[in-house]
Amino acid sequence: MFNFARDSYFERTSRPIYAIVFLLPFIVFYEVGTFRINTDVLNQSRIRVVAFVWMQNLLELLGFGGKLAWIAPPLAVLVILVALQITSGKSWRFWLGDIVPMVVECILLAVPLIVLTLFLSSSTTSRANMEQDNNNWAITPTEPLPACSSIASFSPLSLSAGNGSEPTNRHLLANIITGIGAGIYEELVFRLVLICLLMLLFQDALKLTHANAIVLSVLISAALFSAHHHVDFFSGRLNSGDPFNVTKFIFRTIAGVYFAALFAIRGFGITAGTHAFYNIIAVSITARFF
Repeated sequence: MFNFARDSYFERTSRPIYAIVFLLPFIVFYEVGTFRINTDVLNQSRIRVVAFVWMQNLLELLGFGGKLAWIAPPLAVLVILVALQITSGKSWRFWLGDIVPMVVECILLAVPLIVLTLFLSSSTTSRANMEQDNNNWAITPTEPLPACSSIASFSPLSLSAGNGSEPTNRHLLANIITGIGAGIYEELVFRLVLICLLMLLFQDALKLTHANAIVLSVLISAALFSAHHHVDFFSGRLNSGDPFNVTKFIFRTIAGVYFAALFAIRGFGITAGTHAFYNIIAVSITARFF
């Protein structure tokens, strides 16, 4: 959206090559963590980020084997970003010293959403009701658990396995792993891919003005981003672990608009990082205070 000064911090860190290097540790942590954490949460229920599962299912429909479909989503992220880097014509130079400022920036950019979450939470329900409802304010859905219906789906800002007990360290770690994966794959699906496709539809196919195409693309992508927490678009099933709530839907739609604006200004790396850090902070706050 903005033409930052050449080789400035903001220009450098908006490059796709920076997104690759910055997000690679998150991708590895999500993949390794999902396989290595030895809990019922991940072993019995196969909890994965919904956007990740969508990519798996699409690749399986195209004829890819199970193992390849499992590792293809993280490879798809890297391939898309490499392609964007090549087509952008921007420098491939990377300054390692930019990593720490990027982390700090993502944390600071996550703060407005945390404040909005706490404000809406405190204004709509008491603390007792929040505990009863598991304070499920996460903007990260997980795969439903048809094989373990007694265990609630895990996502950031949920407390435990649906039994009202104190969250364990393993449950907290499972939520953090899922939240990090969502920060990457949801931003890939709903910002990098969906907004680009909607812009092609509205601006190129329907010949709407550039401004109108942007507004419609952002609002539709944000609404779909919010809605997919409550319903699986492909199966049509409702997410019993996160029933529809108007306030939560509005919050997630606002979050979708916020991430879209961030994506337009700062690029994919900072946006996905902000999403991931929001989930990490939300999980930690819930585990500590609720």
